[in-house]
Amino acid sequence: MSVKSTVEQLSPTRVRINVEVPFEELKPDFDRAYKTLAQQIRLPGFRPGKAPAKLLEARVGRANVLNQVVNDALPGKYNDALTATELKPLGQPDIEITKLEDGEEIAFTAEVDVRPEITLPDFSSLAVTVDPVEITDEAVDEQLLSLRQRFGTLTGVERPAQTGDFVSIDLSATVDGENVEEASTEGLSHEVGSGQLIEGLDDAIVGLSVGESKEFGTTLLAGEHAGREAVVTVTVKSVKERELPEPDDEFAQLASQFDTFDELLADLRERVGRVKKVEQAGQIRDKVLEALLEQTEVPVPEAFVKAEVDSALHDAIHPLDHDEDKLAEQLTAAGSSREEFDAEAKANAEKSVKTQLLLDTIADAESVQVGQDELTQNIVFQAQRYGIAPEQFIQQVQQANQLPALFADIRRSKALATIVDRVQVTDTAGASVDTKELFGEPDGDDSGESNDDGENTAAEQ
Repeated sequence: MSVKSTVEQLSPTRVRINVEVPFEELKPDFDRAYKTLAQQIRLPGFRPGKAPAKLLEARVGRANVLNQVVNDALPGKYNDALTATELKPLGQPDIEITKLEDGEEIAFTAEVDVRPEITLPDFSSLAVTVDPVEITDEAVDEQLLSLRQRFGTLTGVERPAQTGDFVSIDLSATVDGENVEEASTEGLSHEVGSGQLIEGLDDAIVGLSVGESKEFGTTLLAGEHAGREAVVTVTVKSVKERELPEPDDEFAQLASQFDTFDELLADLRERVGRVKKVEQAGQIRDKVLEALLEQTEVPVPEAFVKAEVDSALHDAIHPLDHDEDKLAEQLTAAGSSREEFDAEAKANAEKSVKTQLLLDTIADAESVQVGQDELTQNIVFQAQRYGIAPEQFIQQVQQANQLPALFADIRRSKALATIVDRVQVTDTAGASVDTKELFGEPDGDDSGESNDDGENTAAEQ
């Protein structure tokens, strides 16, 4: 006799596995249990580990031995049933023992979410339209301005502050007449017009001279008073303007490896072209994924959707000391509501889960593999994004037990890149787009490489 298992389909994403285990199948488990007991229990006249099973049972009781054996054996028997049924479980099962007859058999059920059967569309029938790669003079000028700003110098001026200036400011705030300590600071550096601090600040600063102050109203977005209306006072302590170097050969030699400004300008144009191609590749990836989701029916396990929604709520409410009233105030201040937040969180969660299931199915169908070098390259890239050493990043990932999730994300990205070449991609001007140039060959060998701008290819973003 051997383990018998049958499967009941409770829903497209959940099954109940019924398992029957003949008692003789438990002999190795009983042997291990007796061996462990023999090491733990000392019986007179027997060396450690040599006491007979019947005497050990008499000491601890047959029922206790049986329960221990069954509890230890269930995980392995459950895995055997999974192998026999070829199911792909999602998460941990709910196991219930339904029959336990000493010397006869045990039976149990395991309810678990499983990856649903997904019928993939004909990829060649999909068509998407994206923006063309256009290298405009305006985009090149933006690159040049950014480079000139990096080598600019700050000079103090005796005039009112204006957009683009760099100022040193003091801030203080009150809510209902009471000072807000966390919103007060002195000597804060700020670029006027950057919009990097609080709403209304830049408008208040423009026109102020050194030593002058101005009050303005704003909604606090963080801290104890998040979502509350505050009166903020800003005082300008210094005003500096940025003087930019002239765009000439001397600047080219200072800011680059080129001898002439014309060479620098040509390099900036090529750089803009590379960036535009990366942007186009990202747009292709997003639109192909949207087309796949539209053309494919993907049932989603409710438990996984709920977990994603709970995670989104935790991320939103954790900075507010888990105060739901503060979250409601913050949402109201942003022109939203808790109902809208919950609906959006659920919609995003459903899309996220559908995307993962769909790409996992494609990865299986296309036999997508992730090599150690690809995993390493992705870790290095992610570490650069977070500004930490790769060793520190991988340590954090391992401590959080996120290495399997990272591996799965890379595999999903490769799966999408693998089938892009079969999709009809054109730009809005009607030209066909060469996806091999952007994504590499269909086997995914290029998916882990980086381009000259330090960005990964679209398949890995």
